[in-house]
Amino acid sequence: MATAPTAEEQIEKLREDIRHHEYLYYVLDAPEITDAQYDAIMNTLKKLEAEHPNLITSDSPTQRVGGKPREGFAKVAHSRPMLSLDNAYNEEELRAWDQRVRAGLPASDTVQYVCELKLDGLSMALQYSPGANGTSQLERGLTRGDGTTGEDVTTNVRTIRSVPLSVSTKKLSAAKLPASFEVRGEVVLPQAAFLKMNEERVAQGMAPAANPRNAAAGTIRTLEPNIVAQRRLDLYGYFLLREGETFLPSHSQTLDALKTSGFRVNPHTKTVKTIDGVLDFITKAEPLRETLGYEIDGVVIKVDSTAQQRRLGFTGKAPRWAIAYKFAARAAVTRLEDVHFQVGRTGKVTPVAVLVPVLIGGTTVTRATLHNADEIARLGVKIGDFVQVERGGDVIPKIVEVVEDKQHPRGKTEIVFPAVCPICGSELMRVEGEVDWRCVNNSCPARVREELLHWAARSVMNIEGLGDAMVAQLLGQSASFNGDTEAVTEEGAPIATRKPVIHTIADLYRLKREDLLGLERVGEKTADALLGQIDRSKNAGLARVLLGLGIRFVGERTGQLLAQHFGSMKALREASAEELEAVNEVGPKVAQAIVEFFAVEKNLQLIDDLESLGLNMTAEKKVVGTTLEGLTFVLTGTLPDLTRDEAKEKIEAAGGKVSGSVSKKTSFVVAGEDAGSKLDKAQALGVKVLDEAGLLELLKG
Repeated sequence: MATAPTAEEQIEKLREDIRHHEYLYYVLDAPEITDAQYDAIMNTLKKLEAEHPNLITSDSPTQRVGGKPREGFAKVAHSRPMLSLDNAYNEEELRAWDQRVRAGLPASDTVQYVCELKLDGLSMALQYSPGANGTSQLERGLTRGDGTTGEDVTTNVRTIRSVPLSVSTKKLSAAKLPASFEVRGEVVLPQAAFLKMNEERVAQGMAPAANPRNAAAGTIRTLEPNIVAQRRLDLYGYFLLREGETFLPSHSQTLDALKTSGFRVNPHTKTVKTIDGVLDFITKAEPLRETLGYEIDGVVIKVDSTAQQRRLGFTGKAPRWAIAYKFAARAAVTRLEDVHFQVGRTGKVTPVAVLVPVLIGGTTVTRATLHNADEIARLGVKIGDFVQVERGGDVIPKIVEVVEDKQHPRGKTEIVFPAVCPICGSELMRVEGEVDWRCVNNSCPARVREELLHWAARSVMNIEGLGDAMVAQLLGQSASFNGDTEAVTEEGAPIATRKPVIHTIADLYRLKREDLLGLERVGEKTADALLGQIDRSKNAGLARVLLGLGIRFVGERTGQLLAQHFGSMKALREASAEELEAVNEVGPKVAQAIVEFFAVEKNLQLIDDLESLGLNMTAEKKVVGTTLEGLTFVLTGTLPDLTRDEAKEKIEAAGGKVSGSVSKKTSFVVAGEDAGSKLDKAQALGVKVLDEAGLLELLKG
């Protein structure tokens, strides 16, 4: 009779299974199980580790997110400088580099090049050292810094799912890696994650990030690992070092070893024997930048042979055996012909520059954002000016400066920001301290259109088929409505091209087949598919409905927290500002915005209509105790047994609230080893300080 596996054996088997599925999902993009099945395995492991805390190891999949750095990030010297690359911008410069490479090697040598996409992210060095059971474990993650010294961002690097926390003996052997090694690679923020992040920032009243590269760099230096984990960064490896030196015979073998040992390597690489082969790779790579889902800005070419790399050596700042071919810049100079003003779903009026068409990054650009009235004043831009336009990071093209020289004379027509809404004629308002002017008319046709598009978005109610053209037809508007002069009358009223089929979000759920069949290019199949999508969206749940309603400052995360806390729309709309502030991560500003939203009769009517039409306005309420109700905690330092997340989870489960900063409103500061300035501030303010034992005692009530 077989003996039952020990707890240690069960835990190790679960860890192996999770690492295998994380590798399939985050590295190979080929998952074998559903998210629910993965969560079930992870929850089983968490439960077993909680029952046997002495068996928890730093490389366990449950330990990806830990406490945040004490005070900023420590500076650490690199094992070998992280140098930049020389650049080539055309075929002539690339061929000249090829000649220099061949001249630096014996005439009898055959040269091979490895071509890789130049990812537009930030460089990272990952150091691995011997761990338990013959594995190599992630010891440190360093940013490039100044090339000689980087910042230790290990806590945040651990949250990147494509970074292995440990490499097994089996993989080390297969990849011919030593127990101590270093991986260098590029951290990128996928465009989908970037767009989602910006949607949340805008919903919370924050300015959107400029591009994925800046967002990735800012994310990796965030002092909150939970935020880093939510951003879904990726890392692609491209170098292997041992004691600061490359050690495999060729770069192509290095890439193979990285893949074998479980690291993500960009699939778009090729080994070629001539500079013509390099140029062919570049020609095929440039069009990819619009379809990859992450940013690239060129191609990196490296001599394949490690021995040849050593012979060629380095200049003062770059290797002679590698070069970066940079794609044409996503910027161009063109003339500003006019400025139109668009109205968003929150009423925000955005000036949009109408440009003489110009090709930027393979796309013809005819529009660019001018952001707001203050930005127009800062640029000093006029209609008729020649302007430099940038397009990068899959964000809306923007004007970065006015170009003035003999070939580019200045324009003469001032840009006048409107005093009334360009669509409905309502007076525009600007809240003190804000830069945006807004139309406050909730019935403004432009706002209704943008509200419908937001409601149908994939991240909200996910109604496929309800895009710009369909929404325009349903509202009886022209496709060019909202921001183009031909779409409105002299008085600013919208020009209807047909009788509206709907007027509000609720009317979507009243649509009938015959309503849609009367629209252009809508047949029975299209009508039935759209109605099916609309009907399916009724079950999206309370969190999605809250996001769809467009309550100011309520993004995806806040919507989920509100839904879990209140459990129903009825309970939420009856909540006071004080009750709302009791929800984690909901401060006075957000609470006030929610109260103001539910004070508007039109908003309440819309919610009532949606509920009567069958939309699910409930959520599974998170069961929260009352032991710590009304108390606010701040965590600092390293606790003996609990991770920061575990302590936070226990406090919130008992009805308490966890804050990131100490103030007079803080009830307790829970301090562990190496507690920083938060402990000093707590003592200065007279806030009570607890250790882990004190917290656990308090949790018992």
